[in-house]
Amino acid sequence: MNLHLLVPSLFWPDASLPEIYRDLPLPALENLLTKCSRTDDEPEGMEPWLCRAFGVQKQLDWPVAPITLQGDGGERIKAGQDYWIRADPVHLRIERDQAVLADSRVFPIAPEEAHQLTSLLTRHFSANGLDMKFLPLQPDRWYVRLVETPPAHTHLLSDVIDHGINDHLPYGSNNTIWRGFFNEVQMLLHEHPLNQAREGRGEPSINATWFWGGGTMPESLVSDYSQVWSNDVLAGCLALVSGTGQAPLPPSAAIWRQSTPSGNHLVVLDSLHGKAQYHDPYGWRESLKQLDHNWFAPLWAMLKQGEIDQVTLTSLENKKVRNFTVRRSDLRKFWRRPKAIAMYAAG
Repeated sequence: MNLHLLVPSLFWPDASLPEIYRDLPLPALENLLTKCSRTDDEPEGMEPWLCRAFGVQKQLDWPVAPITLQGDGGERIKAGQDYWIRADPVHLRIERDQAVLADSRVFPIAPEEAHQLTSLLTRHFSANGLDMKFLPLQPDRWYVRLVETPPAHTHLLSDVIDHGINDHLPYGSNNTIWRGFFNEVQMLLHEHPLNQAREGRGEPSINATWFWGGGTMPESLVSDYSQVWSNDVLAGCLALVSGTGQAPLPPSAAIWRQSTPSGNHLVVLDSLHGKAQYHDPYGWRESLKQLDHNWFAPLWAMLKQGEIDQVTLTSLENKKVRNFTVRRSDLRKFWRRPKAIAMYAAG
């Protein structure tokens, strides 16, 4: 059995904060990394990495919208040959001279709220002669099917989280159209009574949508994995479309092993990613300690017992993608002594 662990933000992204690793006990992870061989790839985010893993090529954007629509649309709505784009609800706050974006992980949104806001947007654009129907297939995942409007290049939502939006707005030949849409949506949502009620309750307003992930459904998806274990929507939908087995992420490697047949497995451990994106060092440290206890320690034991042939751990970072691979035979390399996690972070 081979296991591939995808762990975005395994290392803290800010190299100017080396003290984040101080007194951080990670014995299992350090044991694993000590026995690993390492290769580096060009930096990329979680969505591009997952798309590449399933043979999806970039169009104007990485076509996240038509892929996740396959899961969110159910039997009612299919991507077909149409061009779809995500228009996810976000909150913008003013910091200094720019608007900084937060996604739905930091604010609640009820289905009825999503329905009210998308209905308003659809009516507005329809009244202006544009066939842009906003579909809240999930409260925090909205979709638009493009019929006549030419698409533009957009930036991944994950690239903009807790960043200023000025350098991340749509770009390319049709950027003026889409920047206009973005501004119109802001104006419509800003004064909506629903947002005034949210602010009265101390909740962030839903004062913008982020257009991203546009494209048409890829003709075919392929996978080297026999099973994908993840709570990430894109990973699950890629597995669904490619015919790969899929299941929610178990709470620990021990529970994962109880129901795991042989094969080549992808496990997405993304609990660190949001903490790093929102610059939460305490939450990141605590999540990493939990991963060490719940995943890395049992996997280290399984390797030693011969239950797993190979583990590859891929860390997605701002400056590079690092792949650490350990095989059962590598455990015999007794001369490799564990090093503190800070040593790997520095490299």
